[in-house]
Amino acid sequence: MTNSNYFEAPRVGRLPFGKRNSISDVQGVTVGHATLCDGNIQTGVTVIRPHDDDLFLQKTPAAACIINGFGKSIGLIQVHELGVVETPIALTNTFSVGQIATAQLRQAIAQHPQIGREWPTVNPLVLECNDGYLNDIQAFSVNEAHYHEACQHTTPDFQQGAVGAGRGMSSFHLKGGIGSASRIAACTDGQYTVGALVLANFGRLTNLTVAGQSLGAELAAKLFSNAPEDLLEQDKGSIIILLATDAPLDTRQLGRVSKRAAAGLARTGSVYGHGSGDIALAFSNAYRIPALASQPMPTLAMLHETELDALFEATAEATEQAIVNALWSAATVTGRDGHRRRAITELLPNWREHLAVKP
Repeated sequence: MTNSNYFEAPRVGRLPFGKRNSISDVQGVTVGHATLCDGNIQTGVTVIRPHDDDLFLQKTPAAACIINGFGKSIGLIQVHELGVVETPIALTNTFSVGQIATAQLRQAIAQHPQIGREWPTVNPLVLECNDGYLNDIQAFSVNEAHYHEACQHTTPDFQQGAVGAGRGMSSFHLKGGIGSASRIAACTDGQYTVGALVLANFGRLTNLTVAGQSLGAELAAKLFSNAPEDLLEQDKGSIIILLATDAPLDTRQLGRVSKRAAAGLARTGSVYGHGSGDIALAFSNAYRIPALASQPMPTLAMLHETELDALFEATAEATEQAIVNALWSAATVTGRDGHRRRAITELLPNWREHLAVKP
């Protein structure tokens, strides 16, 4: 089955992809959204579940890379120290991180009343971008109910573009948002999937590059008769990059994989500017870490270091494709105070004529 929310976008790279070309090509990964779109309120929540089991009792090995640290996420310190994810991963706007973290805490406590008493506390994991250009971020519109709504609707077939946390996001002065892709890495002992999901809210229009071809100058000419000052600003905004794989990797190896997201990000024209919060988090579904000492630790063999290059390439390519998919799946949105971000497909309806790549 292919993604029921199909859209056509330029194909980047050379590697094959999974049946959905999304992060959910990694078995067990599901994604859900809650979208708020009413006048000045253009925002939401996106939730990624690494697997369907109890995430607190069966933790997911993970690691994060801070490409540029202009961000207000919560939970990354413990991920760095312990190397596990123990809640769903939530994406939202900058001012809603606290509300969503509280929702995650209450959700975990409802499932396990021992948390914070007989058991250790739980580490909420919320990552963010600033959607304040299109969304009235000061309205604090996102609440716990929206987090639970997103959790209730997680599915392997999910929408991309201006949905969930991506509703109010901008990229390259265009409409950004949620994008996802996958790539297959061929290793000696078989094939492994790397899936990427991005919350794209970054970039200068003049730098936009798609499949190695510059589009920024042409789009700037369409958007602005005279390039305004903001086109000359630094590369600022943010991007969150989530990477899933079914390859058996330990936390250190996952950290190495997460760093390669920066290669895919750079290919689209980002320079990880001063005001950009660029964070990549990678996790593996090949095994789980039990919370209770009474349960045995996993004993499977990890992928050999010499095989990691295939995963590095898949990571860079999946990240680049996910960013392209975020742009091509997005719809034009008008939000706060009449601010508007146009979809790239509206500006370039005949984009195939501009790019020597296949969809």
